[in-house]
Amino acid sequence: MKMLPSASLCILMVLSLCSRAEATTAFDLLRETAVSYTGSLPCGGWDCECAFRRQKSCCCVAQPLFDLEEATFMRMVGLWEGLSHLNSQIEELTAGCKIAFTAAMLPMSGCLGPFNSNMSISYQSVSLNQGNGYNPALEPASHSTFTAPHAGLYSFSFTAYSNVGSAGQRLYQKLQLMKNGQLMASSWEDNREDSEDSSSQTVLLQLRRGCQVYVELMSGRQLCGDTQGQNTFSGYLVYPFSEQ
Repeated sequence: MKMLPSASLCILMVLSLCSRAEATTAFDLLRETAVSYTGSLPCGGWDCECAFRRQKSCCCVAQPLFDLEEATFMRMVGLWEGLSHLNSQIEELTAGCKIAFTAAMLPMSGCLGPFNSNMSISYQSVSLNQGNGYNPALEPASHSTFTAPHAGLYSFSFTAYSNVGSAGQRLYQKLQLMKNGQLMASSWEDNREDSEDSSSQTVLLQLRRGCQVYVELMSGRQLCGDTQGQNTFSGYLVYPFSEQ
């Protein structure tokens, strides 16, 4: 009875050794077949000759990885040079192009207007005139004008304020933003319900160097009671562009 388990154990050990021997033999056969293969290896750009026949590490891909690193570095250098060139162009284009102004009408208790024809408004209280593009026109016969020192896209704003003093009187005003004599934008009020009112307008204009922008009061209209200088005219350069 005791011999049967011992015999079974011996048989299992023999079978295990045979299986290991067969597995080892199969692996060696597969390895020898791979090493003796003389055809081309499907490796693309990798050094399969090194990886499969001479070394057993990843050192064979060192050169492709180095080439990839070098190519990536050169691309980064190219991008940096491109950005530096673009920055130089921007600095060259925007040099001396810090342009902005803000001005207001002088305080008045009476009215400006009405006139028989459109009248340019003089904004003589200047709080900002960077780039010296704005001329406040201190002479009575002239008018306040912004002359573009540089071609570019400009933003202009103006506020129309009037106070006729008491309800029932007519608020009757209209201001126009002009560019080289052409109407660009306007703001108006016509009612007897309000004794005091204001409005603002903002517009973007493309200007060439020397273009002139100003505000005028339309004929037959008036601005009254601006004791705080609330009628304003302002503008600034958004970004420049070449004359071409």
